[in-house]
Order: sequence, then structure tokens, then C-alpha cells
Amino acid sequence: MPYELWQWIFFAIAAIIIGMSKCGIPGLGILNVAIFQNVLLAKDATGFGLPLLVVGDFCAVIAFRKHAEWKQVFRLIPFAAVGVVIGFFVLGSIDNGQARLLIGASLVIMIVLHVANRSSKGPNESGLLSRSFAPIIGGMAGFVSMIANAAGPLMNLYLLAMRMPKMAFLGTSVYFFTLLNLFKIPFLVSIDIITWESAMANVRLVPFVVVGAFAGYYFARKVNQEWFERTAFWLTIVAVGYMIWNAIEEVWRMYHA
Repeated sequence: MPYELWQWIFFAIAAIIIGMSKCGIPGLGILNVAIFQNVLLAKDATGFGLPLLVVGDFCAVIAFRKHAEWKQVFRLIPFAAVGVVIGFFVLGSIDNGQARLLIGASLVIMIVLHVANRSSKGPNESGLLSRSFAPIIGGMAGFVSMIANAAGPLMNLYLLAMRMPKMAFLGTSVYFFTLLNLFKIPFLVSIDIITWESAMANVRLVPFVVVGAFAGYYFARKVNQEWFERTAFWLTIVAVGYMIWNAIEEVWRMYHA
């Protein structure tokens, strides 16, 4: 394989993170995006990470197959498909720094809405991020996912706003991303972002995803609802801040080189 030892080490860490994020620690998953983006070229990173995400999705489906709120999944997925198609055409026309800056700005908006939402209504109401936001959220999630496999924080904020129980949150997210990621694969194959070489490397990393999935599932079972929501929210905040910082640095270097 054309990868060096240090790259394999980071790939393994990212694969464990994927399993953990899919099976119990929402918000952590964006860190694997950061790892792949720093180890590989931007588009290569998107293609390299997607098959591993699908493996994590299948692990999570096994773990949370009985817990999804299917109305939410069906409400979001058609608009996410539209976002994927738009992202497919945009992917070739923007560079990595611009993509990350666009994604970061979108997530900042979602964080602001989420904070406002938490203080706007009672415990049994959705507030600002009501179900009427589903077309916008679904479309944005599909677009951001196609550009950089980075829609996790967006969906976390939306599902937190719906005030779902912990297990329903995880099950709904799992089925949504399983369908979304499977839909993306033919697009990335068609433009050679997913290649035979990257797929063979992914096969070697599958055990690390499975190990991470067991660790994440154990966490999800042990932590209570309040700590679950806090963990998901603050990991999202940290990850979004990191992504925006990287994007600003990259755009700065590009225009001041």
C-alpha cells in the first residue's frame, strides 16, 4: 500500500473514533474528519473515510436497530438526497479551505440556533428548531456530508433540539446516516474519489472501527441523559471551532502565499 506507517497509525485512531461516535459518543465523529483532512488531500480524505463510516453505520444499526424514530428519518432523508446531489456538483469547484469555511459557518449558525432554542420553550416543546426545519436541516446535512463527511454535528444539534431520549437519538441518527452514506458512494466512485486502493486500505481498518463501536456502545449504556446531551453538545462545539480555525488558516495561506 502507498501509505506510510505514521499514516496507518492515524488511520487506525480515526477508525476507532468512527466506531465510538457511531455507537454512543455523538460529536466525537467530527474528529475523524479532521484527522483524514490533515493526513490526506481534501478530496481523498472524503473518499477514504466514507467506507469506514458505512462500516460504523452497520455496527450501530445492530446496536440501536429498535430505537429509531422513523418519522424523523423519512422527514429528513429526501432533502438530504437533494443536498448530496448539490454537493456533488460543488465538490469540483471549491478548494478544501473554502469547503471547510462554508461548513464551519453553517455549523456556527446551528449552534447559535440550538442555544437560543434551549431557552425559548418549555421542556416538551421544540422551540426555534421545530420540525418545520427538517427540509433545511436535511438539505444542509446532505450537502455538508457530501463535501467532507462532516454532517454529524449538524444532525446532533437538530436531534438534541427535538429532545429525544438518548437511545432514540442514537437510533434515529444511525439510520439516517446509513441511508445517506450508502447513497453517496456511487457519486464518489464515479469521480474516482473512492478508489480500489483506498477501499483495500479500508478493509485493513475495519477491526478498529468494530473495537471503537464496542467502546462507544458501552459508554451509551452507562451515561445518563443529561451527561449524554452535554457530551454531545460540547464535543460538537470543540470540533466546530477546530474546523473553523483550520479553514481560516488555510484560506489565509492561500491568499497570502
